[in-house]
This record gives sequence, structure tokens and C-alpha cells, in this order.
Amino acid sequence: MSIADLQDRIEVEKNNLDTMRINHAVSPLENTSEFKKKRKDIARMLTILAAKQNNQ
Repeated sequence: MSIADLQDRIEVEKNNLDTMRINHAVSPLENTSEFKKKRKDIARMLTILAAKQNNQ
């Protein structure tokens, strides 16, 4: 996956997390652990992005 693709994917995942938070405020989610999973996925992608940028 290229750096640009990874940056796009991170942006999409951040937007999905924001949408989940808004939806949770309106009507509570059944599985709130999804927030934690999304945050960790975003952090993993940011780590991979930083590693790729340092290797260039």
C-alpha cells in the first residue's frame, strides 16, 4: 500500500469513527468496544505511515 493510499484510508477511518461517535450520542451502540478497536486500527495505520515516511 502506498503512502497516499494509507493517508486516504486513515482519513476515511477517522471520519467513520466520528460518525460512530455521533450515532452513539443519538442512539447508544450495542457494542461500545468498537470505538476502542477503531482507535487502535487508526493508531496502527499511523505507525505504519510514519515508518514508511522515515524509510524514504
